[in-house]
Amino acid sequence: MRRLLKWLVVAVAGGAIGLALAIIGVNMWILQQTQSRIEHETMLCRSEPVGLVFGTAQWLRQGGPNPYYRARMETAAELLRLDRIQHLLLSGDNRTRYYNEPISMWRSLRHRNVDDAHMTLDYAGFSTFDSVVRAREVFGADHLALISQAWHLPRALFIADALGIDATGCAVPDDGVEGEWRLRAREWLARAATFGDLYLWQRKPHFLGPQEPIRLAP
Repeated sequence: MRRLLKWLVVAVAGGAIGLALAIIGVNMWILQQTQSRIEHETMLCRSEPVGLVFGTAQWLRQGGPNPYYRARMETAAELLRLDRIQHLLLSGDNRTRYYNEPISMWRSLRHRNVDDAHMTLDYAGFSTFDSVVRAREVFGADHLALISQAWHLPRALFIADALGIDATGCAVPDDGVEGEWRLRAREWLARAATFGDLYLWQRKPHFLGPQEPIRLAP
């Protein structure tokens, strides 16, 4: 019995170590494939017809404005002012009537003097995967600037690469918040899961629907 238990402990430990090494390996590969296409200076971001802005909560659970959200809105508006982007695709979660990320982004950008003609709302961007897939399949965008925090962009770029989208990352300013290490750690797991989504279990978006090609304002 003791010998069996010892064997089980060794097997479980070996499996855990193997899984950890696999996660680290996938992350290193994704980072190596994408880091060179992430620009950290807004003025130097590559010009693209469409900028995909990923949704996030406007307010923190513990109260107060979410600095990640604010940075994305300010950078998106600045990219338009600098003519680095012609149109913004605001993609986020709209699961309930009380939580609507695209509408929140639209309101915030209107307050920053962004005209409606330069914005399209995607109400079914329930995840990074869904947002990127829908940008191409629903909105017809095959050239994108991905707008988010630098630690989030490698995963988004990796998805875009797998879909054949010509994409670059435009990192927003990130002063960090308390507990950000948890988000960064979760992102390592999310990158590994995304590898599985793309190459193992062939994940599909939660919802696609009819095509709605973006029309760029003259």
